[in-house]
This record gives sequence, structure tokens and C-alpha cells, in this order.
Amino acid sequence: MTRATGRPDAVAPATALRAAAPGWAIEADVVVVGSGVAGLTVALRCAAAGARVTVVTKARLDDGSTRWAQGGIAAALGEGDTPEQHLDDTLVAGAGLCDERAVRTLVTEGPDAVRRLIATGARFDADDDTGEILLTREGGHHRRRIAHAGGDATGAEISRALVEAVRAAGIDTVENALVLDLLRDDSGRAAGVTLHVMGEGRRDGVGAVRAGAVVLATGGMGQIFSATTNPAVSTGDGVALALRAGAEVSDLEFVQFHPTVLWLGPEAEGQQPLVSEAVRGEGAHLVDADGVRFMQGQHELAELAPRDIVAKGIMRRMRERGAEHMYLDARHFGARMWERRFPTILAACRAHGIDPVTEPIPVAPAAHYASGGVRTDLHGRTTVPGLYACGEVACTGVHGANRLASNSLLEGLVFAERIAEDITAGAAGAAGAEGPARPGPDEGIGPDGGAPAGPPLLASEARYEIQHIMTHGAGVLRSAESLARAADQLERVHDDAAAQLRRDGKTAEPGVETWEATNLHLVARVLVAAALRREETRGCHWREDRPARDDTAWRRHLLVTLRPDGALDVRATDSEAFPPPTTPRAETESRP
Repeated sequence: MTRATGRPDAVAPATALRAAAPGWAIEADVVVVGSGVAGLTVALRCAAAGARVTVVTKARLDDGSTRWAQGGIAAALGEGDTPEQHLDDTLVAGAGLCDERAVRTLVTEGPDAVRRLIATGARFDADDDTGEILLTREGGHHRRRIAHAGGDATGAEISRALVEAVRAAGIDTVENALVLDLLRDDSGRAAGVTLHVMGEGRRDGVGAVRAGAVVLATGGMGQIFSATTNPAVSTGDGVALALRAGAEVSDLEFVQFHPTVLWLGPEAEGQQPLVSEAVRGEGAHLVDADGVRFMQGQHELAELAPRDIVAKGIMRRMRERGAEHMYLDARHFGARMWERRFPTILAACRAHGIDPVTEPIPVAPAAHYASGGVRTDLHGRTTVPGLYACGEVACTGVHGANRLASNSLLEGLVFAERIAEDITAGAAGAAGAEGPARPGPDEGIGPDGGAPAGPPLLASEARYEIQHIMTHGAGVLRSAESLARAADQLERVHDDAAAQLRRDGKTAEPGVETWEATNLHLVARVLVAAALRREETRGCHWREDRPARDDTAWRRHLLVTLRPDGALDVRATDSEAFPPPTTPRAETESRP
């Protein structure tokens, strides 16, 4: 496998983050950014094939979104279930925008991928007598096909198994590291990343990992909203990096708001405790303050309808009743079932003064999962040669306009294996760099070794302003008016920082908080631009001013790229299927 060579030593592109020049470097064949199910699976498979792998992660190896996954992993493992039935449920949930080729890949390769995960060391809950994996149902599934572990701690178990396997394999890891920008070789291929490490001795401050293949597995962007189920590290860093590198992103308007998040009060911010869909899968009911079940009659599956439908049902009932939340009633489970099946949720509720055994749980929708992300093909390849993406940061076409419950862990697993196969088969060798590595699509770091003269960084407090703008303008309920207001407010956030730079020659100091705020701002701009352009309601994109689904005009994806001048290009595909990465798109619109 060809390795990246040279050194990052020439001027940064106009869109690169302001940062010091790298003071240290690591050589590898493959650099994986992220340590969830997707990233660690890529790392393990590539290392097993003999590649030198470095895993870069923002906190600790087990601190990503994977370990927070409560419900489980969906696959056609049960008697009578088939990949075709799993495909049908996924297509229905995706509201006409799933790429059927990608979904078919997921459901046919999924069962064996889960078995390989078990062989890696993951232990799923099984019947004490038969040893068969216990399966449950979640919203949108017509069969029991959700494998779980520790009752409601599936993600934590998967993370444990993969982290142990990575450490046993001796794979190089860099923890507490925020990735900054992509390095490119003379041919324009990915050649590594720049990153900032917080307190790692010789790996401290800004450095670089030079590699012939770069895999983004950075997770989601839920922190663009005030209330989310995502951990604090989910600030859209991978999507922002890909945009600055010239890659296409797609479907960012489709942010799934989980219907049942523990309501902690109107002023609650940051990561909120999730009440898994599996609770409804086991028979819990959604009720209002009078104990009336309001999802019956709205969908054949009632509380087990796809998440967008349940979230809308809750929001409608809240508006009708003038309430800030609804309730999830599972008192009929009894203490024994709560303690055995949902110990994590039970503990979280009790920690906030609510006992699900004796009282209904107050719940409301909160930002949960990004169905869109960096556009890839069926091998995880983005539109930038040598740059791959998998997991929540990617948009494979599997989820369409609304992710089917528990398909996310499976998607990360299946497409991670496909990326590793592509890399080790030699594609990344072709992408391996010859010549100096440089950040971004155009140039590299300045010859004086100083920070690039790019756009201003946003002050750390801008994070909270962005979250407020997005929650009120681009949350569960959207309209042309709210989105236009959000776009104007986001523009003012940038313009104020740019005006200070022009006036005083100063910008916010480079650092983790300012880089995160700047990434959040870029991702928020893309989401709002796409949501404004999509003039319909579909899946988890709910336009109050355009309440109908319009298949004639909008059964297509929106692709967005970032121009060197910072403007966004927003364009539509011809159909629900993604075109090949090199195919030009006919319909183009530029937006500032």
C-alpha cells in the first residue's frame, strides 16, 4: 500500500480553519477519524489486512455516539424474517428518498456483518435455554429484528467489544484530538489530516497524520440544536472538514428528532437522556395529561410508527393542549421488567426524580440523528479521491428522508466493512499521495509556517447563539419564514466576526471551542439552505407552510458544496437514486 510522502508546507485554501502549522506528524497507510462502530470496524479490518492504521478520536476511544445507542442493531436474524422484509420497512420509513441499491446492500450483508461483530466479542442478549439472540421490535419494523445487549445498553456493549479488539490488535490511537482539515497531494487526492491534540506529550497541539486513505467516522451534528440526545463532541466536525475539502454533502435537511426524549424542563440544554424506542416496542403507550392515547388512528402501527410520524403526532398534541411535553406510560411493565430490560433508562429517569414504575415519563422530541451527511457511493468513497466516510457523518442513501429505527449501527458496520475491503484491495494505494501533502482543495500551509489567512473563527459563545437560532428556526417545525430568519441570523453571526477581523485585524483565538463553533456554523448554514430549498414536507423535514409531500418536484436529493469564496452551491439530483460521484448534476443554484 502506498504511503503519503512529503510534508505539509505550502498556503491554506480560503476555507481552511485558522490554526498553527503542524508541529509533529505521524505516518500511516490509513487514518480513521472517529471511534464508534464504523470507525473501529474499518480500523480492525484494515489492520487485519496488514495496513498501518492510526485512529484519531475527539475524546476517549469509547466516548462517541455508539455507546449511547440504547435500542439495538436491526438485522433479519429471526425465524421468518428476510432481508426483503427489512428492505421494505426501510424504504417506507425513508419516505421515497432511499437509494434502493444502498438499502439492499445493507439488509443483505447485514446479518453476516452482525455475526462477525459477535465473533469480534460483542455479546447480545440471548435466551437462557436455547442460546438464540433475543429480538425485539421498534418503530417502523413489522417484525422482531432488533438485537440488543444489556437490556438497553447495546451501544455500550458494541463499543466495549470493538475498543478491546482495537487495543488487542495494537492499533495506533490518538485520543483527545479534534480533526481540523484534510491534507491533499499534488494530484488532489486525500493525503491525511491536520488535528489538534489536547495534552498528549509529544503529540500535543497541532499536528498531522499523513496517510494514503482518510476515513471520516466522526458521528453526528446534534449539538447544532439546544436539546439533543447527542454527546457534547457531536459538533459536525467531519461534515465541515469534508465541505472545506470540496466534497459533496447531501440530505442535511433531514435531521431526525427522536420522539421520546426525557423532558427536563423548558430551559434544559445540551445532551438529554433518551427513552429508547424499544420501550414502545415492548408495549409502552404515548398519552397526554389526561391519559388519552393519541397515536391510535394516526398510523397502523400507532406508537410504533416511523419516528417522523410519532414526533409529529407528539408535537401536534402538544400544540392542541398547549403543553410542553407528552407522557410515555409503561407502568404496566412492573419493576422487574424495568430493572431487567431497561436498567439504563430506569436509572436515568430516577436520577431526575421520575420513577417509571409508578408514574408516566414526561417526553418531548429532541434532535437525535442526521440522516444526511458526506455523500458516498456503495464503497464509502466520497467525491474527493482517497476520502471515505461511514456512519452518521456519511450519506449512503440508506436512510432517505427518515432513518428506520436501529438501522444506524448496522449501516456503520456494513459500510465500514465495505470501505476496508476497498482500501485493502488497492484503491487507497492508488490514492496514496506522492508529493507534498497540503490542506484543502487548492493549496497548503503558508511558507512562513503561520496560521492561514482564512475566514474568521467564531468566538466560543457563538455556539449557544447558533443552537438558539437553529432550535427556533430549523427545529421540528419549519417554515419559509422561520428558515429565512435563521439564514439571516446565521449570516449576521459570521458578518460580525468578519467585520471585527477587517476592523481590528483580529479573530477569535484558535482553539477547540472556537473551531467547534465555526464548524457548527458551517453545518447549520448548509442545513438551513437545503431546508429552504426543499419546499415540501417529507420524512423528518416538516414545512408548516408546505404540508404536503411532492413526489413530482421533490423526490430527489439536494447536493451541497462549499465554494472557495465561502458561498454554498445547492443543486438537485434527477431522482431518488444518487448519481455516481463523477457524474455532473444538471440543476444548479448558488446561494450565499
